[in-house]
Amino acid sequence: MAPLLVCDTATRLDRSAAGAVLLCGSHGGLLPARLAARALVHAAIFNDAGLGKDGAGIGGVVWLGNHGIPACAADHRSARIGEGLDLEAFGVISHANEPAAALGCRAGMPCSEAAARMAAAPPVDAVPVPDLAGGRSRLPAGGNRPAWLLDSAALALPEDRRAIAITGSHGGLLGGREDDGLLAMDLFAAFLNDAGGGKDDAGYARLPSLDRRGIAAATVAANTARIGEAWSTYETGVLSRVNGVGRRLGLEEGLSAREAVARLLGFA
Repeated sequence: MAPLLVCDTATRLDRSAAGAVLLCGSHGGLLPARLAARALVHAAIFNDAGLGKDGAGIGGVVWLGNHGIPACAADHRSARIGEGLDLEAFGVISHANEPAAALGCRAGMPCSEAAARMAAAPPVDAVPVPDLAGGRSRLPAGGNRPAWLLDSAALALPEDRRAIAITGSHGGLLGGREDDGLLAMDLFAAFLNDAGGGKDDAGYARLPSLDRRGIAAATVAANTARIGEAWSTYETGVLSRVNGVGRRLGLEEGLSAREAVARLLGFA
């Protein structure tokens, strides 16, 4: 019987997760799924992040299934994104990939029950994981400060002080706390995916926290940009919510992310 492992984000997984059934607060997109596979998990449950553009919120669940690894996604309305304990306690399955469905996992089932079913499954071999490099690049634009495309907010670096971070990450607080890496950084502005809002509006929870630190921030609507892909945030994202600092700098709901970044760079 595989042990259960509850975590708030897949970005902090290591090989100590090997062989465990992961109950993870991360979205179910490709990057968290690949991080889970690299950590050699036995099976996994993520948040479906409102599915979003092109079904990106469960893209990783599908990818894991293609490699024989059971995985499910919890309905974003049942569990706060970024909070593994909330997913374990209250999450309800919205999607199960083929290996998970073969174990009896199905939509409407509590995550705790799905995890128990997957824990009893025979282990699968390690799968090849694509190179995870390349999730960080500088936006090829001028302006009065650098702007970085970060597929995950975890890719932000200390030297990004007063830069603009355009991320593919969700806008939730990790574990409901204000001590995650992005919030500890002295950024000028940050863009995130709202993950469909979800339970208790968790997909927007980072915005007031960033506001208190004097950092402009906005979420893009999940149905306008693929979660986990910073370029999609920038290229097709439409702002769904803006914090106070962002509003004072000219950002507003309904604005394209591309236009919002241009305003912050001084081009509009």
